[in-house]
Amino acid sequence: MSATLTGVILPISLFIIMLGMGMTLVIDDFKRVLIYPKAVSIGLLGQLIILPIVGFSIANFFTMSPELAVGIMILAACPGGVTSNVIAHIAKGDTALSITLTAISSIVTVVSIPLIISFSLNHFGTTGENFNLPVSKTMATLFVITLLPVSIGMLIRAKAENFAVRTESGFNSFATITFIALVIIIVYTDRAQIFKAIQQTGIPSLLLNVGMMFIGYLLAKMVLLDARQTKTITLEVGVQNTTLSFVIAGTILNNATYALPAAIYSLFMYASAAAFIIFLKRKLKISIATSI
Repeated sequence: MSATLTGVILPISLFIIMLGMGMTLVIDDFKRVLIYPKAVSIGLLGQLIILPIVGFSIANFFTMSPELAVGIMILAACPGGVTSNVIAHIAKGDTALSITLTAISSIVTVVSIPLIISFSLNHFGTTGENFNLPVSKTMATLFVITLLPVSIGMLIRAKAENFAVRTESGFNSFATITFIALVIIIVYTDRAQIFKAIQQTGIPSLLLNVGMMFIGYLLAKMVLLDARQTKTITLEVGVQNTTLSFVIAGTILNNATYALPAAIYSLFMYASAAAFIIFLKRKLKISIATSI
């Protein structure tokens, strides 16, 4: 990818997307940890602990290049995002819970992402030497392109709520268009490796996506969450912030190959989320029909 794209366009695009997300948040979103402690705890457990462990297990089990293995780990380190909030809303899940999980994970991942990536680069490296990822600099970069715009967005929401509500759909559209454009650019940039990447990470990406949705569903059922919360946990654990993955690969690591697993994962992510929503709707219709 070009220096202009990775150094300017990608970070600014993510900044705008996170700003839009921040404009949907209020302080009460963080207070919901006290209102829904069980649901929030299960969601964070799935996103921040189980997801990286499953991603690491898959990256080690399947045969793939070190760059693609690291790409799987970058993906596993980036839970949630604006996309999961939108999908949870479409699925008629607990949107407030979805937003709460995204808000909290955005704070935690400023620290966890650099640590996971640094570990992955060292573990999957082929040179026999340690990769020195500047963890502090990476944390600072993530803060500037994630937490800072979210904080500014929340401030705008607090001071100009009507403006924030009016522009929400515009920010969502921008996020969608940016995401599609990034997938196209990444696939085109690494078109010589795309078929090899699909062969090596197609099944692992699908397994990570569907497997994490299944785990999220089981976790929610195990602690007896209601139907709306169960939908949300399933989607939040299974839908990753691929846009952030693209930014990390292109801007921080400056290697488009690291972004290929996220691009491939995106195709499965939307398909599985749609299948899950359709399944729930059909299940509801059957339930209503049998009760009449």
